Amino acid sequence: MTSNKKGLLALSPLVVFITFYLSLSLLAGDFNRVPVTVAFMVASVYAVCISGGHTLQRRIDIYSRGAGSGRLLLMLWIYVLAGAFASSAKAMGSIDATVAMALHVLPSNLLLPGLFVAACFISLSIGTSVGTVVALVPVAAGIALDTGASVPLMVAVIVGGSYFGDNLSFISDTTVVATQTQGCRMSDKFRVNLRIVAPAAIVLLAVYGFMGRGIASPSAIEPIDWIRIVPYVAVLVMALLGMNVMAVLSLGIALCAIIGIAVGAYDFFGLLDAMGSGITSMGELVIIAMMAGGLLEIISEMGGVSYLIDRLTAKVHTKRGAELSIAAMVSMVNLCTANNTIAILTVGDISRRIGDRFGVDNRKAASILDTFSCMVQGMLPYGVQMLLAAGLAHISPMSIIPYLYYPMAIGVVALGAIIFRYPRKYS
Repeated sequence: MTSNKKGLLALSPLVVFITFYLSLSLLAGDFNRVPVTVAFMVASVYAVCISGGHTLQRRIDIYSRGAGSGRLLLMLWIYVLAGAFASSAKAMGSIDATVAMALHVLPSNLLLPGLFVAACFISLSIGTSVGTVVALVPVAAGIALDTGASVPLMVAVIVGGSYFGDNLSFISDTTVVATQTQGCRMSDKFRVNLRIVAPAAIVLLAVYGFMGRGIASPSAIEPIDWIRIVPYVAVLVMALLGMNVMAVLSLGIALCAIIGIAVGAYDFFGLLDAMGSGITSMGELVIIAMMAGGLLEIISEMGGVSYLIDRLTAKVHTKRGAELSIAAMVSMVNLCTANNTIAILTVGDISRRIGDRFGVDNRKAASILDTFSCMVQGMLPYGVQMLLAAGLAHISPMSIIPYLYYPMAIGVVALGAIIFRYPRKYS
């Protein structure tokens, strides 16, 4: 068997995963009908079966080694803490308080850019594009109906802004995965990533300011409960100061406990219920991460990772080419899986090896992975965020796509950052 055939066989579990998930999703007409966990399970069983040269027990041991690696387990502990924090903060009313604060501070004649800023701030605080969409899309759709503005445009402003935080937040799944797979600190990745996407956000603020002239803010807004916003602000500040992410999340949970019980949002057992629900909600992601780790370990053991790197970098001779190959990989997998976290998980280790070979700064590599995955995810009509936004606003997902300026913009600036070697310090 030639090395080319061996390389293709080694990579075939990844092909099985993508083909299984993509083909059945298209057949069902709904990307939410096919559980990603099942697709990974099928690919994992296939990988164990084809990895010859070892006994069955040895193959399972290799898979288990990848599923239980130290770097992966650290990521899982972060998931657990992030789930507990997000759920306890939500249960004490932090999301509602943050939305009310954002709407109060928005200038009435700058509602469109104001809503974009609100979506950016909330997504940065809570670390999830889905949570931001759920919190703000009904508000945006209601404002559009009241003022006669375009509903798809208003919804797209929220969806776009939700990816600002998905891309940058310290408690975002994509940030956790990107930094852990590339081996860099979240605060360092944040600084690089912000330099790349900030120009896009600033330009869009000006564009939205021009487009949103004449749209008035809603008259009835809930009063601001400042104390309930404290956990989000504290987590953001501590993370920016470079504190260990697990310490940041632990202190955030402690703040939620103290404030939530003090204001009567829940009692001690209510807090435990909220934390338990948050931890449980991360269960699927934990399982996916472990199966992805095991699958990639077998692929690596069979030589698939080395083969893929050789193929991707056959005509690459510079850092620029290496960065472009990383961007292309994560974009392609995201198109097939409709999940930016899974896309980064799938190609993270391969990207790190490419980066190591060509001297790509791991902070910029993490930013490229996160930014391009968010760009693709933000424009997928079959992505969960888009389907959720469309459902909440009672419009078609396709009607939102032409107005998704922010995902388009971060794709352009991220590509420019690769081509023109920006930021210089990290290129």
